[in-house]
Amino acid sequence: MARYTGPKTRISRIFGEPILGNGKYLTKNSNPPGQHGGTKKRKAPGEYALQLKEKQKAKYTYGVLERQFRKTFDEANRRKGVTGENLIRLLESRLDNTVYRLGIAPSRPAARQLVAHKHVTVNGEAGERSFFRAASR
Repeated sequence: MARYTGPKTRISRIFGEPILGNGKYLTKNSNPPGQHGGTKKRKAPGEYALQLKEKQKAKYTYGVLERQFRKTFDEANRRKGVTGENLIRLLESRLDNTVYRLGIAPSRPAARQLVAHKHVTVNGEAGERSFFRAASR
């Protein structure tokens, strides 16, 4: 399974929120990353920029890359109801996120590792697909 392995504090500084773990480092350096992080003044971002930022925030929060996120979005779009709510519902029902929410793992990456190493299984199977099958029954 592919995952983001880059600097986690940089991602949190981009969004100004603790995305990947606790946010104690945001009080020390709350500027956006880069050479001119806090000095450049830009005009207000447009609607597309805000939507893109929210999408990237969701991707980093749940630890999915673009292709998997796109497939989840397509599934949310197919279901009845509001697409955004369906998307969050699908992302929250992933097995690694459920393990994190139950408190078995201290973070989402740790929960993902537990699921990938098959320390947590659903009906004898590991992975999200088995969890979706079990949840839909």
